[in-house]
Amino acid sequence: MEDGIGIFGVIIYLVILVVLIAGYWKVYEKAGEPGWACIVPIYNIYVLLKITGKPGWWLLLMLIPLVNLVISVIVNIELAKRFGKSDGYGIGLAFLPIIFYPMLGFGDAMYQGQNGFMNPDILDSDL
Repeated sequence: MEDGIGIFGVIIYLVILVVLIAGYWKVYEKAGEPGWACIVPIYNIYVLLKITGKPGWWLLLMLIPLVNLVISVIVNIELAKRFGKSDGYGIGLAFLPIIFYPMLGFGDAMYQGQNGFMNPDILDSDL
């Protein structure tokens, strides 16, 4: 009986993992970055910082315990703004990524680039 619960837990975990990776993958692609970048450790943070317009040295801040929590919230709020969403949505991205990243990735939100302007390279690639 306990083996069934363990297997069920692993299946649930894998489903959550696949949904989360798919959400990140779509967000990265919408921002004009390769989707596979979301599954490469450390590099995924660098690309996310690039998408949000934050300097690359913030990657070092993401490696410091407790500081990384604050920086993560700031980066997720900025990511939400880049997609035309509110600060509250950014808080959702930070604390409930399993829900908000797939909504952002598979929803109709478009990446607006820096200062709310669409990147022309992304427009050309969609044609």
